Amino acid sequence: MTTVSMPTEADLRATLAPVLGIADPAAIDPDANLVVLGLSSLELMRMVGRWNKAKIPADFEQLVATPTLTAWLRHFATLGKAES
Repeated sequence: MTTVSMPTEADLRATLAPVLGIADPAAIDPDANLVVLGLSSLELMRMVGRWNKAKIPADFEQLVATPTLTAWLRHFATLGKAES
């Protein structure tokens, strides 16, 4: 059985920063609404597609419902527990 690594906070920040036009990934407020910061639904669909292709079962509906770094980390933590 292959273990899939869920994205870490650093991974998510590195993925989101260029999409949001933020030079320093550490500057992303973990509780800020990513849509308000500039994340489009199309870009989120692209990210989910890349994660799904990498065998990470990210759920678009859950991510778009609570578009914050904190909520996304919870989502991926839940997925990681389901994989174990």
